[in-house]
Amino acid sequence: MFKLCLFFLFFFLPIISYADDCLGYKLTPNVNINTPSWEKNVVQPLQHIDVLHGDVIATLVDNYEITSDITSIEDGFCVGLKNIDATIGYTDFLVQIDISHKPNTCSYNAVLQHEDEHIRAYLSVIDDNQDLIKQSIISAADSITPIFVHEQKDIESAIDKLNEQIQQHPDIILLRQRIKADEEIRNKHIDQNETGETLKKCFE
Repeated sequence: MFKLCLFFLFFFLPIISYADDCLGYKLTPNVNINTPSWEKNVVQPLQHIDVLHGDVIATLVDNYEITSDITSIEDGFCVGLKNIDATIGYTDFLVQIDISHKPNTCSYNAVLQHEDEHIRAYLSVIDDNQDLIKQSIISAADSITPIFVHEQKDIESAIDKLNEQIQQHPDIILLRQRIKADEEIRNKHIDQNETGETLKKCFE
């Protein structure tokens, strides 16, 4: 058992040493945050929808493109983060209006107006949380250390690993959760304050 432990110790020592050598090449990554352009599509499903009059389905994206810093050292390469271009926001809003409301009628326009309020709420989530978004990405990026690889052919897989570490970092996971929670709060507030008066006037 003692010999086996020694074998594992000496087997992993060089790997640990190389990883430590790469710490000296760690950079403070530059972080750029972009908000994507978005589109609104309005449809009327052939069947009555489950909600009362209309609904909005929002597509949120958070993509991270990284630029790596590659340093050749003895017996291999250190692959670290140099730059992150993050794209966070909504790319598409699908508005569904129940078929009971004919296009271009008073009731149709009233429902559409209400759903547009929800779209504005979604967009405000990203606008109002810019500081949180940037701080979360900077914190995540700064905690990721360079990866050591022995051969040049392994550099690409190391870059993929860095990207995976960003996307699975606790700060990024928490950021997604906070955005979703903020979405729910703002949309619920809109529905709670909706009196339905605008729609009722269409049938008077």
